[in-house]
Amino acid sequence: MPWSQVPLLLQLIGLGVLLSLGGQYGALALLLPLVRMHWSGAWSAWRRAASAWPPLPTPARGVAILLLIALMMVVARLEAQTRAHGKQPVESCQDSLPVIYDRVAPAVVSINAMSIDPYDVDHRLDRVTGSGLIVDSTGLILTNSHVVFGRQVITVTLDKGVTVRASLVGADPIFDIALLRIPPPDSGSFPVAPLSDRGDLRIGAEVYAIGNPLGLNQTLTRGIVSATNRMLPGSGWSLTEPLIQTDAAINPGSSGGPLLDRCGRVVGITTAMLQEAQNIGFAVPIHLARTVMPELLSQGHVSRPWLGVQGQFVMPILKDLLRLPLVDGLMVEALDPGSPAERAGLRGGFYELTLNGHPVLLGGDIITQVNGVRLDSSAGLASVLSEIKVGNSLHLTLVRAGQELTQDVSVEERPIQMSEQGARRAAAASGEVVGAGWTTGF
Repeated sequence: MPWSQVPLLLQLIGLGVLLSLGGQYGALALLLPLVRMHWSGAWSAWRRAASAWPPLPTPARGVAILLLIALMMVVARLEAQTRAHGKQPVESCQDSLPVIYDRVAPAVVSINAMSIDPYDVDHRLDRVTGSGLIVDSTGLILTNSHVVFGRQVITVTLDKGVTVRASLVGADPIFDIALLRIPPPDSGSFPVAPLSDRGDLRIGAEVYAIGNPLGLNQTLTRGIVSATNRMLPGSGWSLTEPLIQTDAAINPGSSGGPLLDRCGRVVGITTAMLQEAQNIGFAVPIHLARTVMPELLSQGHVSRPWLGVQGQFVMPILKDLLRLPLVDGLMVEALDPGSPAERAGLRGGFYELTLNGHPVLLGGDIITQVNGVRLDSSAGLASVLSEIKVGNSLHLTLVRAGQELTQDVSVEERPIQMSEQGARRAAAASGEVVGAGWTTGF
């Protein structure tokens, strides 16, 4: 191959690369022949001048062809990877942090609530301060349940310093979500915090929290997403709440405020912290709040199925330790008072044993199947719970004192229990390790 054909080879390589990239680069590749035709006079003169150069050795031609093939394969692979990652593109928001704060802070409010305990003469009044965010221009406010649930008096202070009375629309102590309503403004509308509709929050992503910690209004803190899908202890299996863990500073009074992403969208509601640790706080994912908001608006609470069983799975270490013929299943340790399971005659444990610091109550029933589905793993229980609805009748297969028996139990709506949210948030405040418990319930 004469040396004068090298430019043509280079042109073919460029065309192959551009066509492999596709899209706008492919369109550019189609334009190259037109450009070549336009400059055909200059191109021909250059080729005539180059024809006097020595010919390219045959081995070099083979190397050039191999390089062309390798280059096209590499480009094709990179293009495939780019398209695969393109299914979940990473947004690059250009607004600075002061701009995001100025846009969102007007929708963040300070909440003061008070409850009265007529049986505590020395401390009749209990006051709590928290945060919230306006999610509807007519005056609907999203906050934490533990800030406002069970309170007699609730007031909201807006960004402009105006204080108004608020009424409780609905509350869910399990997910720690509540909605308040304040009177609409005399003119115009309230600023609204934009809620994220994305579910791809990534560990390491930058986040910001706005709230009123320790009464310091409209405080902005900054951090990252330290982890996702964290669980606070004290929740039954059907009530598990996957939380966002962040190192953005969260303090008393921050509860109910927004956790923002880099674009200024609300990705979570700050809810708890570990007091014995540094920079370990938690937020309820906004997509989870979205799932309960319609029920809170329509009926004031979230309807959940309830049997009233508390227990844990039979563990292999328990079988090895006791040398007993334990069957696989869910050991019933305790029954909620007045629950359907208690009325149906199920029995809880009575003999306490401690394994690795965790208490286990033995001697109760072992539930091996629910509606024919084996309960030998968390996956089996999750499958059962996803199908349970209030009003259903469950067919339980039990093992009691070595004997197998069956029992039908009607599923009822879970009552709201004031002590539930207090215990769960106190567990986080005391520094208890998140996710350490084995006990489950439904």
